[in-house]
Amino acid sequence: MSVDIDKQADPPKDVPPPLPEPIKAIPVRHYGRWIAAVVVIGVLALLIRAFATGKVNWGAIPDYLFNADILKGLGNTLLITVLSMIIGVVLGVVLAVMRQSKNPVTSTIAWVYIWFFRGTPVYVQLFLWFNLGLVFQYIDIMPIYKDEWSDFMTPFLCALLGLGLNEAAYMAEICRAGLNAVDEGQTEAAHALGMSHGKTLRRIVVPQAMRVIVPPTGNEVINMLKTSSLVIAVQYYDLLQAAQNVGRDSGVVVEMLILAAAWYLIATSVLSVGQYYLERYYARGASRQLPTTPLQRLRAKLSAGSGRPTTGGAA
Repeated sequence: MSVDIDKQADPPKDVPPPLPEPIKAIPVRHYGRWIAAVVVIGVLALLIRAFATGKVNWGAIPDYLFNADILKGLGNTLLITVLSMIIGVVLGVVLAVMRQSKNPVTSTIAWVYIWFFRGTPVYVQLFLWFNLGLVFQYIDIMPIYKDEWSDFMTPFLCALLGLGLNEAAYMAEICRAGLNAVDEGQTEAAHALGMSHGKTLRRIVVPQAMRVIVPPTGNEVINMLKTSSLVIAVQYYDLLQAAQNVGRDSGVVVEMLILAAAWYLIATSVLSVGQYYLERYYARGASRQLPTTPLQRLRAKLSAGSGRPTTGGAA
């Protein structure tokens, strides 16, 4: 009697194969995150408790928020920030081009300038400009201008030169990095089309380099706003000087320093918003789809809640 072994070994065709057992995924426990959160909250609570129990006249802060002296100091701070950044950006671009020049004299001068102003503190530079009257009695630019040094070098000019010339050294490196980020083939193609070196920079290189230059430049503007508080060393009337004067006269010294910090926070926040939209503007050629702005995200959430379809738009 013969038995067909192959036919007996085949499983029934109507029975489905057994399903695999479900995987029991156990989430990773991040105990360190919880411990860090508890520690941070505890330190924050202690800090709030310290200021709450301290003898701080919180009511004086809103009372002096729009004080005439405070607003004058704030205006001077914004003015010196804008003018110093203009000097820094313009001179920085010139120095960056000089650094990349094939002329050894101009490239060496630019290198020495950047080396000196980046290597010395801006506080020392401010004092240096302020005290040059001890070694120079007159400023004589024949035949353009001649005057006593003390009349020429005012606190405003000291602050402007100290901040602007120092910023130019940093902006030169930022601009040089942006110019080097553009592929050399772009320059070679422009020269092959008959463009001059200056026209190639204006039309081809600089517009592409702006994507690299703008973000650190925005940071430099915000940093300049805060660094401008150092001009109190040369007796320039800025926000910090105004806060100290008002605090000394009214007897609320700490409160006026907190007020000055609040105004610095407001100004830097406004500048941060402007930097965000400026970076978004120059990212149009590099990103296929720009990130949504906070206003666009808010509109999307409101539209989703109301059931209306959202429409894309620039904001």
